[in-house]
Amino acid sequence: MDAIHRKYLRMDKLPHIWCPGCGNGIIMGSFIRAIDRLGYDQDSVAAVSGIGCSGRITGYMDFNTLHTTHGRALAFATGLKMAKPGLKVFVFMGDGDATAIGGNHLIHACRRNIDMTAIIFNNHIYGMTGGQYSPTTPRDAYATTAPYGTMDPHFDIAKLCVGAGASYVARGTSYHAKMLTDLIVEGAEHKGFSVIEIITHCPVNFGRRNELETPVDMLLWQKDHALRMAKAAKMTDDELKDRFVIGRIHRADIPEYVEEYDRLIEMVRKGDTDRG
Repeated sequence: MDAIHRKYLRMDKLPHIWCPGCGNGIIMGSFIRAIDRLGYDQDSVAAVSGIGCSGRITGYMDFNTLHTTHGRALAFATGLKMAKPGLKVFVFMGDGDATAIGGNHLIHACRRNIDMTAIIFNNHIYGMTGGQYSPTTPRDAYATTAPYGTMDPHFDIAKLCVGAGASYVARGTSYHAKMLTDLIVEGAEHKGFSVIEIITHCPVNFGRRNELETPVDMLLWQKDHALRMAKAAKMTDDELKDRFVIGRIHRADIPEYVEEYDRLIEMVRKGDTDRG
């Protein structure tokens, strides 16, 4: 194990308990390489997670870490950022954690544009709790709660977050690990609410039910179905069917919430309450 792992991981918490072949370890590796490139002091980084396989990540990394309740990671992180605006706050969630029970928190975090980075592990399934289908499970895919295939249309997380007002939205995969590090760096440096959706894989509860027999098969599926933005822009709707775009999808410069809140407090302190 190299120096970067020894620096940023809690070695006494290893080996991890993720299943063999899970994409979560790849994502954790991309994240710590991003932090190392950013040069952040470990004491200035706060990592917040919810419930699910992705939630275990905060137990393995040596930062200020908070493992919270199901769907509420963004609520905890918002309070943390408001109280300690100098912290670099990262929020780790699964697709179910972020878009089902936590969906309301997600859209309002996007709307507020508070300066933190949400990293969403999208493996299209509830992996930890037994393989139930989630809001991102593709239509007709199989799950323990959909033995004959799902009927629900799935969320496009990136489009959802753009529509809700997030000022930075990107998508990566666990196959494209180097690109993922680049996206995390870019998202962290952006002033405002950044969302990085990561298409990743659950070989146990999704792959084996959906004709993707091994973790390698699932990684190769990501490689074959992912399109970079420039290439996708030249393709027709028919050519884009069943494919997804990776890279930076949206970026905008809009006021950041904590700074606006502090400005309002200062106005009230001075007795200047006319915001017109």
